[in-house]
Amino acid sequence: MNWKCKHTWKKARINTLWCLIGCSIGDFGTIFYFQNIEHDWSVAAIMTLAIINGLLTSIILETIILIKQMSFIIAFKTALGMSFISMLAMEIAMNLTDILLTGGAFLTWWAIPIMLLSGFITPLPYNYWRLKKYNISCH
Repeated sequence: MNWKCKHTWKKARINTLWCLIGCSIGDFGTIFYFQNIEHDWSVAAIMTLAIINGLLTSIILETIILIKQMSFIIAFKTALGMSFISMLAMEIAMNLTDILLTGGAFLTWWAIPIMLLSGFITPLPYNYWRLKKYNISCH
């Protein structure tokens, strides 16, 4: 495996960025909602829901991007199949970072950039490997 291909790293970064945008919409939206209402949900329950919503919004965004190139069914299956591991790793990294930095499900101005960075860095090598090995990407 050649880990020094600049073109593949660039493509992997672009793919990972699209995934991060999709995941962040659902994840941050969920955390923000619970941060601003009265509730008795545990941190684990909020984070689980945030991960699920992040996965869903990422799949939706990637399907919308892919639908320009293929049919809806193929776009949906491609978005779901090719990047699910990447999205899951991204979501877990972002939420663990949030818990470690803030002690719970809290969005703070200083924690968000660190959450995004951890969510970006974590799946990047996997996305590179997948591109290099299979020449398969979502975007």
